[in-house]
Formats: sequence, structure tokens, C-alpha cells
Amino acid sequence: MRTCDYLPLLALGLLPGAAFAHPGHGESGLLAGLVHPFGGADHLLAMLAVGIWAALQPRALKFAVPGAFLAALLGGFLLGTGGVALPRVETGMALSVLLLGLLIACAARLPAAVSLALAGTFALFHGYAHGVEARGSLVAFAGGFLGASLTLHLGGGLLATAVQRRLPLLARGIGAAIAASGALMMI
Repeated sequence: MRTCDYLPLLALGLLPGAAFAHPGHGESGLLAGLVHPFGGADHLLAMLAVGIWAALQPRALKFAVPGAFLAALLGGFLLGTGGVALPRVETGMALSVLLLGLLIACAARLPAAVSLALAGTFALFHGYAHGVEARGSLVAFAGGFLGASLTLHLGGGLLATAVQRRLPLLARGIGAAIAASGALMMI
């Protein structure tokens, strides 16, 4: 079997963890923050997708997109910890996975302002979910999930760079698999 044949299985294998990525699981402190982005498909795929999409952008956006995402992630976290109501958080996170996957699959290169606005909007939902779940030291939790998110962005970027050089169509296939996962999350 080719590598592409395994992508749908990988996407489906990540879905069961999504149920554990949201409120009520007693997360606390740095370790919980570090582990959290790896615990649910919506967070994991979105963080990887941001890195992949950024790596496929023109030079100026390669670092600006993840930077904007991390800044808005922190902003969403502060909204969540502050008790501000943000509607349709689960839908926003699933939609971010779907749209990021489509952006990768289409190799979309949008104007810088649009790219940064999209990254920021997607991140607000993910950061908010982190914020409403955080317990214990909020600073430690935030440091943990921001560090883990950055690690996933870098991993996605390295994956995209390697794949784009050797198998350019595989990058689009990965985007399609991420988009399909997002579509399943929307259901």
C-alpha cells in the first residue's frame, strides 16, 4: 500500500480522542497544558494544519501565520478563563479543521491580511476551549499549551517542507484528509 492509502485510517484513528479534549476532565498546570493539544483530534489536526499551511505560504507568512495563531490562541484562552461567552466553540473548532484542510488541499495563497485574520479567528476558538478547561496555575497551563501548539506548528511545517519537495501532491492529499476529518467533526 502507498502512504496515501493510510491517511484516511490515520484521520479516523484520531477522532475518538476528540471527546476528551473539552471541559470536565480536570486539567491542571503545565503538564496538562503540554498534553492538551495532543488529546483531541480537533486541536491536534488544527495545530498541525496551521504549520503545514504556513509552510506552503510565501516567505513573509511562514512565521507570521503561526505567530498570529499563537497570539490569538492566548487571547481566546484569556476569554475562556475570564468567563466571556463565545458561541459555537465546538463548531468553530471543527470548521477551522475543515477550512485549514481545504486551504492546504487547494494550496491557497491568500492576501496576508486575510491569512492572518483567518489564523486568528480559528485560534480564538481553540484558545477559548483551552481557557474554559484550565485549572490550577493558569500561567503554567497557558505556557504548556502554547509550547505544545508551537511544537505542532513546527512539526506540520517540517512535514510540509519535506513532502512538498519530494511528493508535492501528497501535501494536497494531507490537506484533503484533514478537511475530511473536519467535515466529520461537523456532523
